[in-house]
Amino acid sequence: MKAGYPQHREPSSIARAVGYGKSRLDLRGRDFNTGRVKSRIMYIEDKSTGLVGPARMGRVTFSKTGRTIYYGGKEFRSLKGAGYKANYYEVESGSCFWITGPKRDGGDALYATNVAPQIDEDVREEYWREIRGRSQGTLV
Repeated sequence: MKAGYPQHREPSSIARAVGYGKSRLDLRGRDFNTGRVKSRIMYIEDKSTGLVGPARMGRVTFSKTGRTIYYGGKEFRSLKGAGYKANYYEVESGSCFWITGPKRDGGDALYATNVAPQIDEDVREEYWREIRGRSQGTLV
């Protein structure tokens, strides 16, 4: 090794930003450390009826490549920026959807609405505790 160079390299700024050494997901839902496909809680809004449609919070899984999302027995693929107020379509029916990660403040919809999304029972507790930062039903 040349003089003046450290023996041990610190993680790059990118590695630090994504949580080097911690279990974090990349944009395709893969764990940075293991490379395994993971599941994630996401906001899913049906846009087939208009700009504001029925919405829910649920656990989705990703395909190996990360291009396909699976939820509730349905398969969703990206519109790759070609959708109007939607970013995914359901493969079987062709219906458009807005699918995104949940926000801490609960403002997940593309357009503001006073209708709260349905929260799947299997993710309800985790959603309130990990994402919203409080126990279910308590105001901060």
